[in-house]
Amino acid sequence: MKKHSARVAPLSACNSPVLTITKVEGDERPRENLTPAEAQAPAAPDTGGQRVTRCCLKLTASQARKICWGVAVLLGVCLSWTGSTQLAKLAFRKFDAPFTLTWFATNWNFLFFPLYYIGHLYTSTEKQSPKQRYRECCRFFGDDGLTVKVFFTKVAPFGVLWTLTNYLYLHALRKINTTDVSALFCCNKAFVFLLSWIVLRDRFMGVRIVAAILAIAGIVMMTYADGFHSHSVIGIALVVGSASMSALYKVLFKLILGSAKFGEAALFLTILGGVNFVFFSFIPVILYFTKVEYFDSTDAVPWGYLCGVSVLLLTFNILVNFGIAVTYPTLISLGIVLSVPVNAVVDHCTSEISFNTVRVIAVLTISLGFLLLLLPEEWDQWIIKILARLKVRKKEEAAEGNGEAGPGLSWSRRARSSMSNFTH
Repeated sequence: MKKHSARVAPLSACNSPVLTITKVEGDERPRENLTPAEAQAPAAPDTGGQRVTRCCLKLTASQARKICWGVAVLLGVCLSWTGSTQLAKLAFRKFDAPFTLTWFATNWNFLFFPLYYIGHLYTSTEKQSPKQRYRECCRFFGDDGLTVKVFFTKVAPFGVLWTLTNYLYLHALRKINTTDVSALFCCNKAFVFLLSWIVLRDRFMGVRIVAAILAIAGIVMMTYADGFHSHSVIGIALVVGSASMSALYKVLFKLILGSAKFGEAALFLTILGGVNFVFFSFIPVILYFTKVEYFDSTDAVPWGYLCGVSVLLLTFNILVNFGIAVTYPTLISLGIVLSVPVNAVVDHCTSEISFNTVRVIAVLTISLGFLLLLLPEEWDQWIIKILARLKVRKKEEAAEGNGEAGPGLSWSRRARSSMSNFTH
């Protein structure tokens, strides 16, 4: 029995799931499509036909189950992302400390590997001890495992990028509304494409260039919607900076580390939590004593909001990084863009935010660019094949129509010839 070996790139709490799958090996995905030979093979009249029918029914059931899981994961991604954003916005009304909140929420990354190991014990037929599983996952960092050199060269920099991504995102919530923040952060997918095209030499796609242009146009329009006020410009710049750090995280991960299996990704994210706790714990202390992020006492801290944000971000990351085990990556990605209208509805009901025409057009432009980036690389070939099939089907229908009229025409011709011979 082959084990699953899907490889994923661990994403930060503010990252899009589109680049979640970076490589698929072995038999990770079920064979959802029949080969051309199987599709064109005629069904046998006896048991062979029944076997093909059963295979088709099983295939349909598998796809339906995967789509159902996808809808559930999509809603989970959307609600967890929207909920964490809204709770963070509420927390800042009583606790104006974005970096402390970032540090507190990132510490919860410790739970990734323990939760993964529990899932491993529940699903795997070959049980391994935590130490054995840890050593196997450490092979991701090289033959020597997680050494000091590897830690400071290949792990710690991603901890910095993770913290910057989340801090800039949360800091932007203090400046502008959640709808603008969630919409602007969708630009990170366009930045990923541009960096991948430049750094990783990925395939050039004209439609993705158009999507990147739409994302940049949306940023400019969003700034114009508020009249270029300094407060909103700073907030927009912070979100764009967060999206840029997220894109840099993804591209560098693929460049330096390549791709990771589920266990390796869980271990990597757990180590990032350790990096945050060990190396960044002094920063909230300094910010507290310098009165930059100050609070009167621990009783004044809204622990409910902080824990709620942390749990929702942890849930979001679990769904984004490991949801591909049960559904399609595109459905996971749609949960991100779906959070934009959900945030807009919440903002409209809970705050006095004017959604003028320019802001609505900007949000729609960015969302359209995000959706264009979800198109697969072979989307143009798929469209050509679909059009070709439609053309062939029309020809077949036309030929069938001519075939039905043919016998009548030939019969009338034979009748005329026989009558003519009879008269003569």
